[in-house]
Amino acid sequence: MLKSLTVWNFALLEHVQVEFEPGLNILTGETGAGKSILIDSLGAVLGARMSADMVRSGCDWLRVEAVFSLEDESLGLHELLTQQAIDDADKELIITRQLTRAGRSTALVNGCHVTLAVLRQIGAYLVDIHGQNENLALLKEENQFHLLDGYDPDLSEALAAYECVYREWREKKKAYAEKQQASREYAQRLDMLHWQDKEISEANLKPGEDEQLEADIRKLSHAEKIVGSVEESYQLLEGGGGNGLGVLPALSQVKKDLEEIGRFDDALANAQKMVEEAYISLQEASYELRDYGESVEFSPERLNQLQSRMDVIYRLCKKYGATLEDVLAHQAKVEQELTEIENYDEDIAALEKEIAALEEKLRQKAAELTRLRTAAAKDLSAAIEEQLFALGMPKARFHIRVEQAEDYGANGRDDVAMFFSANPGEAEKPLQKVASGGELSRIALAIKTVASSRDSSVPSMVFDEIDTGIGGRTAQMVAERIALVAQYKQVLCITHLPQIACMADAHLYISKRTVEGTTATQIRPLSERERISEIARMASGADMTTASLDNAREMVSHAKMKKDAFKRDVLS
Repeated sequence: MLKSLTVWNFALLEHVQVEFEPGLNILTGETGAGKSILIDSLGAVLGARMSADMVRSGCDWLRVEAVFSLEDESLGLHELLTQQAIDDADKELIITRQLTRAGRSTALVNGCHVTLAVLRQIGAYLVDIHGQNENLALLKEENQFHLLDGYDPDLSEALAAYECVYREWREKKKAYAEKQQASREYAQRLDMLHWQDKEISEANLKPGEDEQLEADIRKLSHAEKIVGSVEESYQLLEGGGGNGLGVLPALSQVKKDLEEIGRFDDALANAQKMVEEAYISLQEASYELRDYGESVEFSPERLNQLQSRMDVIYRLCKKYGATLEDVLAHQAKVEQELTEIENYDEDIAALEKEIAALEEKLRQKAAELTRLRTAAAKDLSAAIEEQLFALGMPKARFHIRVEQAEDYGANGRDDVAMFFSANPGEAEKPLQKVASGGELSRIALAIKTVASSRDSSVPSMVFDEIDTGIGGRTAQMVAERIALVAQYKQVLCITHLPQIACMADAHLYISKRTVEGTTATQIRPLSERERISEIARMASGADMTTASLDNAREMVSHAKMKKDAFKRDVLS
């Protein structure tokens, strides 16, 4: 529900803050005072496009902020906000939209930046604005499906079950088409895959082989240097290489001297132990150096073999992957694709069988949808027709037709169309071909009246000058329909008719004033006395009389009785 709307520098609205109430909020005022501008500002926070022309003259920016209560938040809105990482734990939504004269636009939802597309998605869960463009939306087939499918809870469940089977059927059909398309390229593809598999297989690659080859090539390439360093190290340890006593003989002599000292004094026992351990460790190192030196051999033939093998691996890596593991992975993929191609006939047969089974399920689900839609269309048509009678169209005929479509679609195997006849003797024709603008407006109101008690997706509705071109008894019926809708939803309604204004649960008056050549709009709630005066003005013009005020009081009293009756019907 919309709690408040605050506007800065939006056309004539310099700075206004409006608090809205549950039920029917009526907005009245003189023509040109800015009533529709207020609705335009609300549309802006719901994602409508804005232009720099909307920025108030002399200002550099405009801003609109709306606060919504989420006490009756729909599951769809909660999921959407969660996807956008927007916190709704406080059960309140604050939407801010700002536009600079340079055209830079920003949108915030509870402090989080969102795109215009996301803002429209959020707005669709919050407010339904009913104006001329929204009347035309009735003519779109998807909206007619939505209206019909939302009328019966069983229909919604049946549609969800159908959609599940339909998605699976589409996926299988797509896979089947891809298989058939691929089959035309299989002959050429098979030759290439077999050649790639043969080339990699003949190389007889082993995981990690390239790393071992690189290590062996590095060792053989530097064999002479390795042997020289080994011999030099071994000679230094064992014999000194002609440069005196080697490390081991010298350490052996130290060891003997410490043993001799130990016979007379054990103060150097720890040093003796360390020397003995060092001697043993170095002697083992000497043996390893000797054995390693004997194993190292320089073989140009072996080096050439290793380098040739490495060239094979490099060539395959260049063609099939950056590393040896990538090449082996590519081969596994090739073998998998070869298996799939070789099993093509089996796969096609399996897909055909699955598609046939799904088509049978789809046929059953679609038939159930058609049955439920046909029944719902009959009930909904009768209910809408009844409302049209009450709205001053007693001879009107309204009929929602459900006919079988050529093929299955996202909504089943149905075509839905609305047919209308305004006068006796005239054949029912598609709504878009026969309904005038005024008739379309009343049809839309009739539909919303019927649907309001069943549709909980949008908590607030806006009627923007729905009373254009009507009066008398029709105006009274329109007023009652709007008041009835307000029993289920919060309603904002701009009107020039006293019959509608007297139904208000909250009455807001919009006026404009000019100070020093600048015009600005003001909005304020009316007290009960001011409300009576405003209704009297709307009914009789500027010159109010005692009779017009009495008439206004009588209208308000009668409206209250009507609303109380509606309330009792809703509670019962």
